[in-house]
Amino acid sequence: MAKISSYAAKSVYDPPAYSQAVKVEGAQMLLYIAGQVDYDDKGGCAHPGDFAAQAKATLAALKAQVEAGGGTMANIVKINTYVTDMRYRPDYAKLRTEFFGPKAPASTMVAVTALAAPEFLIEIEAIAVI
Repeated sequence: MAKISSYAAKSVYDPPAYSQAVKVEGAQMLLYIAGQVDYDDKGGCAHPGDFAAQAKATLAALKAQVEAGGGTMANIVKINTYVTDMRYRPDYAKLRTEFFGPKAPASTMVAVTALAAPEFLIEIEAIAVI
């Protein structure tokens, strides 16, 4: 099993909500998880206009993908989050804590003008090590 540990260089601010860097030792498998969105069973948006519902469903999809690959949320070492409006950041931070605990893995959050369909407000991709 991989040993995963967060760290930050002493000269770099270490925020309480996510890891500046993650060291992986002894990994046997890597999972590259494509951007997950709030899909319904037909491939459309399940919760149009509801950021919190979309974020929760997107994180649940990410959890399902990592578990289907043989890991857990603790195996995720990097997430990239794309939102259509940075004003969603505080809401996302609360929901992210429900799935990752108080310290998320190394993370990037970017505001984009649009995602694959105009109804989608958030997309999350990840890398996990097992």
